Amino acid sequence: MKSPKTQEGAVSITEIELTRMQFHVVGESPLVPHAVSLKARQQLIEPPGKKNEAEKATTKKHEPFDEYREAAYQFVDDDQPTRLYMPGAAFHSAMATVAIDMVGAKKAQVGRLTTVVEEMVPVWGVPQIFSTVVKSSDIRRTPDIRTLPILPKWAAVFTVSFVGSLIKTASVANLLGAAGVIIGIGDGRPEKGKLANGKFKVVSEDDPELLSIMKSGGRKPQDEALREPRFYNLETERLLNWLVAERARRHATPPREHKPRSPAAAPAIAAKAAGRKRNGGAKTSAT
Repeated sequence: MKSPKTQEGAVSITEIELTRMQFHVVGESPLVPHAVSLKARQQLIEPPGKKNEAEKATTKKHEPFDEYREAAYQFVDDDQPTRLYMPGAAFHSAMATVAIDMVGAKKAQVGRLTTVVEEMVPVWGVPQIFSTVVKSSDIRRTPDIRTLPILPKWAAVFTVSFVGSLIKTASVANLLGAAGVIIGIGDGRPEKGKLANGKFKVVSEDDPELLSIMKSGGRKPQDEALREPRFYNLETERLLNWLVAERARRHATPPREHKPRSPAAAPAIAAKAAGRKRNGGAKTSAT
């Protein structure tokens, strides 16, 4: 006997409510941007050929001041309030990653439910030049010098879009606050477990520290600092001043002049060499 057919219930989908909220953050530790330089991107798209000895001798390994400027994320146009920015994905990634350490939140879920609206988040603050010793990624962990911009004091303003029907506004604010303490943004952030750069806190729009940084660290001061940077610490100052002086000294020292021998001198040189050979390699002297 056939069983009676049951009527399936209608599927009910709750309407998605998107909510936007603007956040103001102030750095709790220096921010170290690290954009991929144009030279590195060129080598990725068209790897350079093998250099000969002459090319190796004339090619400089580092150009610290150029590396400093190219490592900064920069707006091209002058319509922005700042010259420097950080990718919005840096803040979004920090919010998603901190969910691993938070009770009741999952990284993938937070990544789906939240988005930083701005692709490029304006960053206020005056950059300085910073050189430090790092370990390369090769097997021997070869030491090298890395030069990057560093912002001792910085601030940013951006908008977070989130699904308000699935995540509360207070939860988003708490996630961002925890991300500023535990994860951070930029190079040497606490997420990596060694350094503590790029930490930040959420503040109100009328916070005195925020207003001070925004007033003194806009586009014009940043442009001046990119052209003529200040040294971040004494080690950087000593190293780069030595480099400038050493390159000037090498450029000022004329290369040794090589005088080719004339063909007429060849027989006399050959005779002198033959005489040394007969005497067991000893030099002959006139009596």
